[in-house]
Amino acid sequence: MKKTKLFMDTVVDIQVVVADHSRDKAAAAVDRAFEVFRKVEQACSRFSRDSEVMKATRQLQTAVKISPFIFEPLRFALEVAEVTNGMFDPTVGKAMEDYGFNQHYLTGETIQSSASDSATYQDILLDEEHRTLYVNKPLVIDLGAVAKGFAIDLAAHELKNFEGFIVNAGGDLFAGGLDKQGRKWKIGIQHPIHKDQVIQMIEVSNEAVCTSGSYERKSPLKTGIHHLMNPCGKHSPNEWISCSVIAPYALMADAFSTAAFVLEKDRGKALLEEVNLKGILIDQDLQINRIGGI
Repeated sequence: MKKTKLFMDTVVDIQVVVADHSRDKAAAAVDRAFEVFRKVEQACSRFSRDSEVMKATRQLQTAVKISPFIFEPLRFALEVAEVTNGMFDPTVGKAMEDYGFNQHYLTGETIQSSASDSATYQDILLDEEHRTLYVNKPLVIDLGAVAKGFAIDLAAHELKNFEGFIVNAGGDLFAGGLDKQGRKWKIGIQHPIHKDQVIQMIEVSNEAVCTSGSYERKSPLKTGIHHLMNPCGKHSPNEWISCSVIAPYALMADAFSTAAFVLEKDRGKALLEEVNLKGILIDQDLQINRIGGI
């Protein structure tokens, strides 16, 4: 069984290995999985003024109760920000807007926020006990490096009772169980230049694979800027051309593929080794660096 829908500016493809007598149960589970994407997008999108995260950040120096659909991915993003000393920073949203990454993919509406250029992740405070968000100054939270992975994980949870499944959101995915032949899922890593080709094949089961690449989205306003941003210098790193991370959860793979990319070569590789994740990192010369025994 296979179904496809559009969420988060990407095609979400869900495939389930299922016996004929279980097709109705599978169809219901797939519908629930798609609903998760809708909820996470409505909560986390910085492209909609009415999203939960945009509404919450407009309430300055006020503790705002937020849903788990923001709290959980934002908490993880802040943890990665700490680990990387702010090179990965969910407050990069204002810089993204300034470079033209501010148009809603469905409505075409653009957003230009009044936010402080000096805001960092340290201006965000989460209260674990009361599940609240507090921001010190005007800022734009960008959850683009965690929200999709978080949604993939929630969707995978809805499908966990089936023998095999894949939740694939634009190439970022979680592969559960085994394929219909009873083997691990074979996943192709897209060639960063020849996009109709695969540069590396891997086999996974009950693991996520997420890729961050400089070839995906370019700034319409400034040459040399893509959607992966160094928040400190407000520029796009280019030592890597593609970073794929294999992890137990898509939230981890999503965040750490971005973190490895913005940290660039030596620090990016060291980060993945430090947190014991596997990676396929491709540099500008198309040299493949394998991390974690792949």
